[in-house]
Amino acid sequence: MSEEKVLIQKYAAYKKQLVKENRIVRSYQLALFVLFFSIWEIASKNLWIDPLIFSSPSTVIKLGMDKVNDGSLLVHAGATIFETILGFILGTALGVFIATALWWSPLVAKVADPYLVVLNAMPKVALGPILIVILGPSFSSIIAMGAIISIIITAIVMFTAFKDVDQNYLKVMYTFRASKKHIYRHVIFPATIPTLISTIKVNVGLSWVGVIVGEFLVSKQGLGYLIIYGFQVFNFSLVWLALLMIAIMATFMYQLVAYFERKISK
Repeated sequence: MSEEKVLIQKYAAYKKQLVKENRIVRSYQLALFVLFFSIWEIASKNLWIDPLIFSSPSTVIKLGMDKVNDGSLLVHAGATIFETILGFILGTALGVFIATALWWSPLVAKVADPYLVVLNAMPKVALGPILIVILGPSFSSIIAMGAIISIIITAIVMFTAFKDVDQNYLKVMYTFRASKKHIYRHVIFPATIPTLISTIKVNVGLSWVGVIVGEFLVSKQGLGYLIIYGFQVFNFSLVWLALLMIAIMATFMYQLVAYFERKISK
């Protein structure tokens, strides 16, 4: 048998092994999912846990179907998705813009460095009341909360990635007398796209946190509002329904980013 045929067989066996491993992982993930909700349902029905507080999957699903039928769940979910996407885009774009400004001007970077450290250490949700005073009790404050929670971390991570780009690439560009604009466009930014994708994945979760906290404070619709309303009227099935909706939509958004990452990597 030729060496080429041996390599082809080894590659086919490797792909087969990968498919087998993926199936095993998916099986375990599905089993954990079913096990968790089965235990939750059984524990609630047998009063091992307080059904008033912890509800049960069947009760949450029934409530969800009722809310879908009367249209209210889609309205609340739509409002939260809209605010989260806007906050996510604004936070990521402004963070990259700040990182670019810091890379462009070393003086600005030195001046801003201690302030970035302080702002990064500060809990952003504490700025909620101030944002409400500045922007008013409207969806603008919620979007600002969704954005502000990811701006600083995006700026710090991207600025660090810009500085870590291989200096040999820059020397080559300087040899050809490339301008700073060309170096950024053709070397710095393309070299840091993997870091940007990783940051976007982190920002997905942060944006959801910011928006939900914003809805806690000012909103009269949205999943964050449903959580607060459910708590106030002691309807914890509504709270669990809102939490499950947030988990599902955040996972979908994360998988969408991962899909684009795979497309870019090819």
